[in-house]
Amino acid sequence: MFHDEETRLPTRIPKPTKISSANNPTLPPSNPTSPSTTAGHGNPPADESTPNRAISDGDCPYGQVYVYDLPPIFNADILKNCESLNPWSSRCVTLSNSGFGRPADGISRIIPDSVAGAWYWTDQFSLEVIFHNRMLNYRCRTAEPDSAAAFFIPYYTGLAVEKYLFNKNSTEEDLDRDCQRMLDWVSRQPHFARSGGWDHFFTVGRITWDFRRNEISDWGSSCIYMPTMHNITRLLIERDPWDSMDVAVPYPSGFHPRSAADLQIWQDFTRRRQRRTLFCFAGSTRGFIKNDFRGILLEQCYSEPGSCRVVGCGGKKCENGTSEILETFLDSDFCLQPRGDSLTRRSIFDCMLAGSVPVFFWQRTAYLQYEWFLPSDRGSYSVFIDRKAVRNGTSIKGVLEKIGKDEVKRMREKVIEYIPKIVYAYSNKGIEGVDDAFDVAVEGFLRRVKEQQGGIKWR
Repeated sequence: MFHDEETRLPTRIPKPTKISSANNPTLPPSNPTSPSTTAGHGNPPADESTPNRAISDGDCPYGQVYVYDLPPIFNADILKNCESLNPWSSRCVTLSNSGFGRPADGISRIIPDSVAGAWYWTDQFSLEVIFHNRMLNYRCRTAEPDSAAAFFIPYYTGLAVEKYLFNKNSTEEDLDRDCQRMLDWVSRQPHFARSGGWDHFFTVGRITWDFRRNEISDWGSSCIYMPTMHNITRLLIERDPWDSMDVAVPYPSGFHPRSAADLQIWQDFTRRRQRRTLFCFAGSTRGFIKNDFRGILLEQCYSEPGSCRVVGCGGKKCENGTSEILETFLDSDFCLQPRGDSLTRRSIFDCMLAGSVPVFFWQRTAYLQYEWFLPSDRGSYSVFIDRKAVRNGTSIKGVLEKIGKDEVKRMREKVIEYIPKIVYAYSNKGIEGVDDAFDVAVEGFLRRVKEQQGGIKWR
């Protein structure tokens, strides 16, 4: 997909041709089935009773959300077919347990026993399942669409397209079909016509570029450029910074606190941790990327073994986290965060969860992505080193060594303070008194809708 690390994909294209009616058969009736999978490990209780209609305006200052009962082909059936979602391996285990995956065995030796049960080997592309489960139990969910301020579309966008993305025999029609059918269904709903989609949103568990096929780039689906999508807000793990209808939300990581106590214990643990290494890097080179920047980082790390610790991540070794990565982040003051295969990487959040201060080399890796979830003062929690300076010989160790111990402590404290905002709680109802990544995302969207009603355009 990416041939050069400096490449920027185009953001505006002509509208694609709609799929013909011959390829859009009549959909089955909607089925209010909760997302589930055949495998499970201590699923959080799936409380899908009728939403609370007596909730006060004070509890939901920005209004309530109506969750569409989509036909199951757009969510539940996708999970039932988890064996065939990926051309290389089954997705059933990684998507089990309401999207959290299997328990993170093997890390209890490095973390407090009391929070070991809150850690899972969660897949980085499981956002859609996690979000759907939470939305079904959201305190501000309403069963009355006429009273809703916003409408959630529980379409598993990324999972639906995954089996076609990496199949060389897939056609453009294959890549677009499911999204077009979903949009056709949504556009027929009366409340969509009321606003033209301004108050509608859904999650995308993949990066935005997987849905921006155009005349210049032949990669992926053209879902985002379909006409009906124009006013719908998309919560993705990576956004196009030039498209205000994209909102980036944190990648799912491994820590899913069950309570406020879990959060407090974990924050205290990361705060007290004795860190023996100045900086670290978990990653590997990308042979298909010209002039791969990661190779330069690895060279600097290997040349400073007393200051930098490396976790090699060739193949799929580090795909959904390992105990070695977690321990490395816990032991390091700083963690290097270059771009991944795209502009962002899940490692940003794995690093910050461990109380390690991220070092960025691209503005678009975090600063122009996760604005709702990270401090507005970039220097308060992170270090930025221009990649061009590193290419020209700037020593990363030299830059980081100049930051005083008191300043490092202040930065770490800011990182730890924001941990609740970058995790997805294990409970389907969230954590009372704590806004996690789900709460921040939904309330952020509801604020946008309220602003729009006042005539403020965010596009």
